[in-house]
Amino acid sequence: MSRSAHPAGPRHADVLPEGHYSAPAADLNVLDEKVWSRTVTRDADGALAVGGIAVARLAEEFGTPAYFLDESDFRARCRAWADAFGPDADVFYAGKAFLSRAIVRWLKEEGLNLDVCSGGELTTALDAGMPAERIAFHGNNKTVAEIERAVEAGVGRIVLDSFQEIVRVAHIAQRHGVRQRVQIRVTVGVEAHTHEFIATAHEDQKFGIALADGQAAEAVRRALSLDGLELIGVHSHIGSQIFDMAGFEVSARRVVQLLAEIRDEHGVELPEIDLGGGLGIAYTSDDDPREPHEIAKALSDIVTRECEAAKLRTPRISVEPGRAIVGPTAFTLYEVGTIKPLEGLRTYVSVDGGMSDNIRTALYDAEYSVALVSRTSDAEPMLVRVVGKHCESGDIVVKDAFLPADLAPGDLIAVPATGAYCRSMASNYNHALRPPVVAVRDGEARVIVRRETEEDLLRLDVG
Repeated sequence: MSRSAHPAGPRHADVLPEGHYSAPAADLNVLDEKVWSRTVTRDADGALAVGGIAVARLAEEFGTPAYFLDESDFRARCRAWADAFGPDADVFYAGKAFLSRAIVRWLKEEGLNLDVCSGGELTTALDAGMPAERIAFHGNNKTVAEIERAVEAGVGRIVLDSFQEIVRVAHIAQRHGVRQRVQIRVTVGVEAHTHEFIATAHEDQKFGIALADGQAAEAVRRALSLDGLELIGVHSHIGSQIFDMAGFEVSARRVVQLLAEIRDEHGVELPEIDLGGGLGIAYTSDDDPREPHEIAKALSDIVTRECEAAKLRTPRISVEPGRAIVGPTAFTLYEVGTIKPLEGLRTYVSVDGGMSDNIRTALYDAEYSVALVSRTSDAEPMLVRVVGKHCESGDIVVKDAFLPADLAPGDLIAVPATGAYCRSMASNYNHALRPPVVAVRDGEARVIVRRETEEDLLRLDVG
């Protein structure tokens, strides 16, 4: 499969067409390094271990379902992105992928900045000690209260997403006696090769100010004219889970053209350009993600080439990886509850979680891998659909995969690459309790986000 492949595919009927799914791996016990975090292995007994701890021990101590996050892997990926882009660029971790106070501390220690898009994310970042000047604040409809908090805290940049927001931020900044550093988010008309729900740079969607019809140019004119704003650059984000760099090339070309127009019209060369994030990860063995150093070189070459053609100084580049950092570092551990063979179709394997801890399959038709992890098996492979315990026929965790035919209730199975957008988008559907996030490193495990309890549910229900 090419780099442009995407795990969000078309929906299919209950009866699979021939060849819809990949053939089973030669050995179901082998763990593909592309989709599992870096310290995941099988121990001497054949059970999966992460950070030197076997999953049976983790399940006994923390229960299932649960997200287990490989802290060493997370930190290594932070360093890889920082090293790839170097001191002359900025890497902002996209907090929407997954955010907690522990994550904020790790980012701070590893030298990354942080991108937030809500008051709650901003509060988490500040509470955990991220310097405000290393925070960027996104969002297509920031409230007045959120903007007030960001300006008061002194965030390093606010990304302006509408004409109303230009005035709103300028007014609040002036009232606080500051010039707020801002970027303008533009939609560049690029159809990123991804699922329509996570493509963000085509013109018919809610984010940004369109380049078309001179709207972005007018937004720049207004921002430059307001005393409360210091316009430092232009922002573009074309989507998520992207493998093909062609969309970034088109986006960079159009953004640089806008920078040239700003120079010619206003005599100003804006010093920064933010190309967003959205680079894909491997959810299955068919996915082929790029390494940070490849991405850094490609983006740098694109921007440099376009700026040279436009006779512009090359601006400082920013990027916003979120999924690309945290996604591969975690897996979700489940216990098998029931097994239902359907003759001529597949076997349904029900687990103790589901769409409340991973909505992506139901929302995007996202594809995932799955493995039996409490033991090894030499049994023949069987085609399975891993489903949850919720009262929805669409409650699917893994659409189509192969597990050993001797799978039994009580076995532990794990779904890798669930670090991004699983806990962040988790819900209490059917009054399910959201699972904990457990960080594992060097033989030690600790809860960084605790499991919800029934008391938590009742505490919000005022009767």
